[in-house]
Amino acid sequence: MNHEKYGARRPFRYAMAALVLALTANISAAQAPGSAEAPAPASEVKLDTLTVQRGDLQQTVDAVGKLQFHRFADVNAQVAGQIKEVPFAVGDAVREGQLLLEISPPVRANQAESNRAQMARLRAELADQQAQTDFAELQFKRQTQLKAQNATREESYESSRMNLSSARARLDSINAQIQQMEATLKLDEESSRPKQLLAPLSGTVVALNARAGQTVSVGQAGGPLMRIADLSQMTVQARVAEVDVTRLKRGMTANFHTPGYPGRTWSGKLRQVIPVPAEGSGEQGKQTFYNVLFEVDNPEQELMSGMTAQVQFIVAQVKDAVLLPVDLLGPRDAAGMYQVQVVNRDQRIVARKLKIGVRTAQQVQVLSGLAAGEQVLAGPAPALAPQPKPAVPAGMP
Repeated sequence: MNHEKYGARRPFRYAMAALVLALTANISAAQAPGSAEAPAPASEVKLDTLTVQRGDLQQTVDAVGKLQFHRFADVNAQVAGQIKEVPFAVGDAVREGQLLLEISPPVRANQAESNRAQMARLRAELADQQAQTDFAELQFKRQTQLKAQNATREESYESSRMNLSSARARLDSINAQIQQMEATLKLDEESSRPKQLLAPLSGTVVALNARAGQTVSVGQAGGPLMRIADLSQMTVQARVAEVDVTRLKRGMTANFHTPGYPGRTWSGKLRQVIPVPAEGSGEQGKQTFYNVLFEVDNPEQELMSGMTAQVQFIVAQVKDAVLLPVDLLGPRDAAGMYQVQVVNRDQRIVARKLKIGVRTAQQVQVLSGLAAGEQVLAGPAPALAPQPKPAVPAGMP
């Protein structure tokens, strides 16, 4: 072989080898993960994420209600007559046992005088009959002695004995009539005195249907003469839809606010769910509601009967829980778990299974599968852009 000729061809061979290596490298680069056919790292794309936070969560049942008196008593006429005076007005405070009204009974002087005359007549009859009874006793005593001496007839003895029995019976009858008349005279005396109506409890006069000089009767229509209510505690009557009422239990907390005091909240404990539909509901296709009652303290008497109450019954609540928006949950699987997309520290999107607890319309409590501070994908996973193809040297196919 001609060494000079061979030496002269070396540079050409080196050049061809370099060209082949370059083409090979370009082909390998086109097939590498950075090509359009392989996804780019998540760190190269801006992701819409949400940082998981801790907080408090409440599951509630909302309702609208009205405030009403919790403890009250009505004062009614107990006798017929005329009201002498009315010393109280609506809004005044009264104490239990305090005099509220006096009712003067109608004058019945003629009847009372007739009863007293009848009593005098009976007492006179009693005195006369007592004398006749004493005489009958003497007659019977004498006949008894004569009979013992066989100095009288049997008919005379029996006649005296019967006269004594009859006199004693008439005496007992007159005494009974006198006792009856005494009771009548006592009733006349009591009914002639003004009837005093006393406060049945301590509280505030909230209704008044009495005026001085008014004539009243027992059981008259038109409502009570007076109503007294204890305003230190009020009752909230809330109307709850049938779809929610089964979630309520006695003793659960109920919060409410009223338009009269913006920004203020009152609380109480559920006392009773009335087990019959509220008036006017559930008829002719209407939705059925039930009345739910609870009490609230009112020491300053700020709350008044008839006020509107926006009520929230606390069905469940958690403190310092891991919270997540409901709309970030994926579908629920057969095991009751939910899936979310988590962005890890390497900015990679990974699927995570969650177990949830208390749930509202906006948020859920995460029991397991997620920790506070982690990033959750808040939007759809972005489509990754393809990498540009490497340049191919001229002359190569």
